[in-house]
Amino acid sequence: MIELDPQRHCYHNSLPKNNTFPITMHLSITLAATTLCCLCLQQQADAFSTLPASSTYHYSSSSTTARNAFSFPNLFQSKDVRRSELKEQILSLASETKRGLTATEEQKEQMQILFAELEALNPTLNPLQKASVNGDWSLDYTTSDTILGKGGFPRIGPIIQNIDTTTLSAKNSETVQYVLFPVPRSISAELSPVNGKLTDVKFKRFQLGPIGFDAPDSFRGSLDITYLDQD
Repeated sequence: MIELDPQRHCYHNSLPKNNTFPITMHLSITLAATTLCCLCLQQQADAFSTLPASSTYHYSSSSTTARNAFSFPNLFQSKDVRRSELKEQILSLASETKRGLTATEEQKEQMQILFAELEALNPTLNPLQKASVNGDWSLDYTTSDTILGKGGFPRIGPIIQNIDTTTLSAKNSETVQYVLFPVPRSISAELSPVNGKLTDVKFKRFQLGPIGFDAPDSFRGSLDITYLDQD
């Protein structure tokens, strides 16, 4: 299937490394240990939905975090303190909505507001050029119903995205519960950086259990890293 609209994802680094916080992209946000990565992924191929990414968070209207999302920021508050607050709110909302699976429209809107404010505080100019972007990222939240398996076969366990800028490659991995049987599946991709934060993506190969096959040449997209820190 073809995804024409950019999606948001939130990831966290599944392998703790020096308290790094995930990367944020228009498609997704990654949250790792204490590192946050936000990504914006313009996908033309739904196949890349298996790429690990961190989750986006949404709170109910009665949630303290939800109220804070709409509160005016303290003008005297340091950027580091505000970043920490926003990351905590995002992660809490992501957990509350099961990676976005049960998010209401109000919660989705709240998450977008949190994302926008955090991205505006991005301390890293060229995240694709930073070594901390490499590694395994676990999806905490996404706006994509397809990635979450909503209305279809459920995803079980973590959804992982591996990024390696040294080899210009990426890989999404997940396990899907097909009726009685859990089946691992993945898709690998080739990265072609456009600048320090944006890279084109060409999907290369699918793996469904023991079966592997090449992705069509038309399966392409782009990945825009909108936030990365190393708290």
